[in-house]
Amino acid sequence: MKQNTALKTTRSFLHIGCGAKHKDRTTAGFNVPEWNEVRLDIDKSVSPDIVASMTDMSVVKTASYDGLFSSHNIEHLYVYEVPLALAEFKRVLKPGGFAVITCPDLQSVCALVAQGKLVEPAYNSPAGPISPLDILYGHRASISQGRHYMAHRCGFTKDVLMATLHAAGFASIAAKSRPHPHYDLWALATVSKTDEPDMKMLVNEHFPK
Repeated sequence: MKQNTALKTTRSFLHIGCGAKHKDRTTAGFNVPEWNEVRLDIDKSVSPDIVASMTDMSVVKTASYDGLFSSHNIEHLYVYEVPLALAEFKRVLKPGGFAVITCPDLQSVCALVAQGKLVEPAYNSPAGPISPLDILYGHRASISQGRHYMAHRCGFTKDVLMATLHAAGFASIAAKSRPHPHYDLWALATVSKTDEPDMKMLVNEHFPK
């Protein structure tokens, strides 16, 4: 007798500002068969599933995704646009959904600036050496090639990012900062109030080790 195999539940997450990346470049928690990725970007040339701006995702149905991933996007917005984007992030998530957001950590970057290292390499990337000036204002080489959308127009520390997510209406928030060689912030924010054990489980699945 053939044994029936129970189907695993598949959930969907929206990969915002995906660029050329796919879910293997998101988080360990999302990069599993149980999560279906839908890619969204304003740039048609990267072949996203949805072409839209993160400040206006009206083409995406309300409460249609279980998760959301946004890597190094919100720092490209003007300060007044950040609440618009986060309101859209929250709108497209289901009541039990959550967002994972990562961006530069200005506190650790500014520590380098205070040491007089504004234009010295902080770390090496596939695009070459990255200085505090690049992290603060956007990758200079890319901007000089006409990619003006690479400019950074705002920034966050851990406390400011958490306060901004709270002001956007997210119920439970966890965040961490990673100093050298990363100089970044990671935040996980849930639509509904989430108890500490469940938050720890989500953090363990989606934050880098």
